Parts: sequence; C-alpha cells; structure tokens
Amino acid sequence: MRVFVTGLGGYLGRAIAALEPEVTGIAGRNKSALTPSHHTGDVRDADAVAAALDAARPEAVIHTAYVQDGPHARSTNVDGAAVVARAARDRGLRLVHVSTDVVFSGMLGRPISEDDRVDPITDYGRTKADGEAAVQSEHPQAVVVRTSLIYGGVQPSRHERLARDPAMTFYEDEIRCPVAAPDLAAALLELARRPEIAGPLHVAGADPVSRLDFARLVAGDNVKAARRPPDRPGDLRLDCSRADNLLATRLRGVREVLG
Repeated sequence: MRVFVTGLGGYLGRAIAALEPEVTGIAGRNKSALTPSHHTGDVRDADAVAAALDAARPEAVIHTAYVQDGPHARSTNVDGAAVVARAARDRGLRLVHVSTDVVFSGMLGRPISEDDRVDPITDYGRTKADGEAAVQSEHPQAVVVRTSLIYGGVQPSRHERLARDPAMTFYEDEIRCPVAAPDLAAALLELARRPEIAGPLHVAGADPVSRLDFARLVAGDNVKAARRPPDRPGDLRLDCSRADNLLATRLRGVREVLG
C-alpha cells in the first residue's frame, strides 16, 4: 500500500518511516528528514497538500502533523486537519487522523471510552478536539486515533528528555497510558489498511501510569514529585479494548518496554 504521512519530520512520522521506508509525505520544516519523496510544506496550504497528494498518488493518508502551542497551534491543529481531511476525501483516500488523550479532562475517575464526550481543559486539548470535529465533518469515514505519551523511538522523545531534566517536576495524580513509538506506528499502518474501521479509536499503551512513575521509569527515582494543578488533566486512562479486539498489532505497556 502506498501511504502518505504528514509530519514525516516529527517523532511519530519518523517512527512510521522506520517501519515503512517507502512512505511519502510532508516533512514540515525539518529539512534533515527529507528524501526525494518527502516535501517541506504546510498542512494549512490546501494547494500544497493537493499537489503533494497528486504527485504521490497514495492509497491512504496518516495525518500526524500538529503544533503543541504558540500562535500557529489552532490553525495547524484545526484548519490544517480540515485541509488534509478534505483533500483525502476528495481523492477517495483512506484517512488515519492522530489525536490525543487530552481531548478529555480526566475527571471521570475511570477508563475513558470512545463513547465518552470530549471535555478538554487545556488550550492544546481544545485545538485537538476541534480538529477531530473538523476531520469527522470533512471525512466521515476517517478513523480518529486518540493516543497518549509517545516514547521509545530511535531517539529519545520530548517526554523522555524532560524526565531526565533535574529542574522538572512530575505529577503523581496525572495518569496516562504511554505508548512505544514503534507500536503506535505499526497500529497506524495497520489502520491505514483497514477502511472498515471509522470514527474514534483509542490506541495507547497497556499500562496506565502517573506522569511521575513514567519519569521514574525513564530516569530513575531521583525525580521531583508534586500534585497536579487544577488546569492539568487528571485520570486519562484510555479504554483501548476496542482496538485490542480489532487490531493484530500488540500495544505493549510501558513497564514491559522500560522496566
């Protein structure tokens, strides 16, 4: 299958390329990630996205490109997602859209299912929730993959680097389901080949752990701990039972990978 990936220069994009070296896509501003089949570009530019897709002639698109914060976060995460979804739909292409667990507040006190209503409490979470809505409006057959902290790629992730920073403090009551980059990449590639799966799907690691415990698994016990402030999400355990039943890819727990 010919797969086109937005965000090839990013952490997850590189993990996908490591498993599927023939992927094409937009690498964004990271020119060091370029090969002849990768292009710099902006997912908000409808003409550029259309031209790249027409040149690549893929069968599926995996949309990983995003901006965490700053002045371009909303336009990239919402408008850019809509541009990519519309371009994929107009060409009859399978779309796998990558979202996040922080579209939820984590206040339910139980694992969160795909049927639970999004209720983000961070600016980033709000942009990603609105991006999900834009994708589902433009391309109803897309699968919207909600995942968690990504780590364990060829190079340390941002989360792993922060865990080793002695100035950082980590929250003992913010619960996430970290996912190894190769596992998530494999799941996304599997979903690219499974057009019968649509709508939200929770795809994260098997072990729910606090941000504090994750940092300790990465960096050892000498990590500063605190309770989370009220503007941070709480219990973001994702119920991944649907993905577990649908996918052949095994999503390992962080304790298995780093323990």
